[in-house]
Amino acid sequence: MKFLVTGGAGFIGSALIRHLIEGLGHEVLNIDSLTYASNLESVSSVSHKPEYHFAQIDIVDQPAVEEQFLQFRPDGVFHLAAESHVDRSISGPDVFIRTNILGTARMLAAARTYYESGHAPESFRFIHVSTDEVYGELSADGHDLFTEQTPYDPRSPYAASKASSDHLVRAWINTYKLPALITNCSNNYGPFQTTDKLIPLAISHAIKRQKIPVYGRGEQIRDWLFVKDHVRGLIEVFLKGELGQSYNIGGHNEKMNIDVVNAICTIMDELKPIEAGSEIRRYADLIEFVADRPGHDFRYAIDASKMQRDLGWAPEETFNSGLRKTVEWYVDYLSDQTS
Repeated sequence: MKFLVTGGAGFIGSALIRHLIEGLGHEVLNIDSLTYASNLESVSSVSHKPEYHFAQIDIVDQPAVEEQFLQFRPDGVFHLAAESHVDRSISGPDVFIRTNILGTARMLAAARTYYESGHAPESFRFIHVSTDEVYGELSADGHDLFTEQTPYDPRSPYAASKASSDHLVRAWINTYKLPALITNCSNNYGPFQTTDKLIPLAISHAIKRQKIPVYGRGEQIRDWLFVKDHVRGLIEVFLKGELGQSYNIGGHNEKMNIDVVNAICTIMDELKPIEAGSEIRRYADLIEFVADRPGHDFRYAIDASKMQRDLGWAPEETFNSGLRKTVEWYVDYLSDQTS
């Protein structure tokens, strides 16, 4: 099959492309504008293959996107291109509004033009990849979970921009009968994630023996999903999902931020022990609590039972196994970068 992936040089998009080509043998067109969060090295393992194609395009440029649709003629779209860093959305929300809202509107319009052109296959589907942050904040007691019926309550400019994009997709489904589906995922982690996110930031700072910043007291809770499990879920949604539906993809791994960082430090103690005579005895000594960010939601957690019940998907990695693979990858990758 042929898939158009937006944001394919990003963290999740590149993992999806690698799996589609290396794991499943499909053909992929990667559309990416190559922002600070893009890394073409993340698709280097497939970039030489005839199944891989790349176009440096801003998704706001609708005519350019429409041209790619008509030339490539995909069987489906995975729309992942987005600004995704909450801190950056607080300091500069305009680019989030432009990319996540206007960019999604332009992608939907281009997909509709293609779908109605007669060139798209009858099985064409548009998968819009979103976040659990659109749902807002859960109680601290740990008894409630985000379901597909949870009302939207975005609490940051990033979450609001993604909520807006979700609503646009639903409008295109209802008004124009675009064959689309929505996924909302929990916090992803794994290889090739930018080092301004919690897990790779903590690993990279530990490797460099720099202070590891943790917001507040690190008591915020997130549900962690290994990126390979996520992309497997996206493919199941494309193949088996009911048109017009939304699906929550979560890892069933609720962890406090401080516990995540401590777990990283413990693995680092095993992989690269601190030498005798150092100013620190263990990597956890590098942890530094810093002022919390504005409007920091306390807890997110996904109920992914619909994915398991309707599509037969469940995460394969535990948090411990996925985190160890991630730390080992960054230790090797960052060591290669500095050697």
